[in-house]
Amino acid sequence: MRADDIIDRQRLRRKLTFWRIVSFFVALIGIGVAIAMIQSGSNLAARSKDHVAMVKIAGTIGSDEKLLERLASIEESDSVKGVILSINSPGGTTVGGEEIFEAVRKIADKKPVVAQVGTLAASAGYMIAVGSDHIVARKSSIVGSIGVIFQYPNFQGMLDNLGIDVRAIKSSPMKAEPSFFGQTPPEAEAMIRNMILDSYDWFKGIVAERRGFTVAKTDALADGSVFTGRQALENGLIDKLGGKEVARAWLTEQGIDEELDTLEWAEKDRFSDQLFSGAILRWIAAQIGLGQLNDPISKSLEHRLMLDGLVSVWHVHDQ
Repeated sequence: MRADDIIDRQRLRRKLTFWRIVSFFVALIGIGVAIAMIQSGSNLAARSKDHVAMVKIAGTIGSDEKLLERLASIEESDSVKGVILSINSPGGTTVGGEEIFEAVRKIADKKPVVAQVGTLAASAGYMIAVGSDHIVARKSSIVGSIGVIFQYPNFQGMLDNLGIDVRAIKSSPMKAEPSFFGQTPPEAEAMIRNMILDSYDWFKGIVAERRGFTVAKTDALADGSVFTGRQALENGLIDKLGGKEVARAWLTEQGIDEELDTLEWAEKDRFSDQLFSGAILRWIAAQIGLGQLNDPISKSLEHRLMLDGLVSVWHVHDQ
């Protein structure tokens, strides 16, 4: 066989291999699209029937337009007869908690809403829970941490060690205070404290209103303390101990047919908004052995989240 023939055959094999690989991935995408369309159609069909909607609120809370859109859709849906909020959050931004609280109250004006606390509903997480008509928590759940905090670093000592002098020319003394690069003036601390106390008063107000507390009882419980589910029940912060079955039973007591299915209104991926469904990407990733990457990456990003503004969040300080 001539050398030219050997070279031609090698080229042909490479081309065949390339097109086989392309065909394989095109087939995978096609199957993924088909699965996504079937799942999407199934979800739409399920949501068109009478059901109980379950919404999971987990992790650090911030302004979440997608969640607010889902809550608005639940409010407007005639097929949703009741709502279970599954909460597992240490809190987050005060504004984020306020937005979700108000959305929950709009739903509760039209249909019964029950909050079921998993591991944790603290700070803004508890703020959202009190927006419901009834709160259920586990005996060992962590509940409370009613309060607001504003934290900022001071790098002056480090900069002094490095010989770095940071200067600023401001239009007025309170502009851009508190600064990360020097001691905070008493006036600036007073300004921030007034903001914190104003948000704190609002937070205490909704807790007192929703839980029927006196001012004295609210002040006693709103010192930033956290409670187990049993302690929270004793103090009136929740209504009953248990899990989702207890939450669902309460909806039945409110007249919701116990035979109705509970359907999770889950978050759609951004990819699904642009194409068909995030299921495509997840399905293909699973086929090539990358299906387990999503959770660690998302958790890592969540832990690194920078929260701007006033924060209502519970966490344990490292010693």
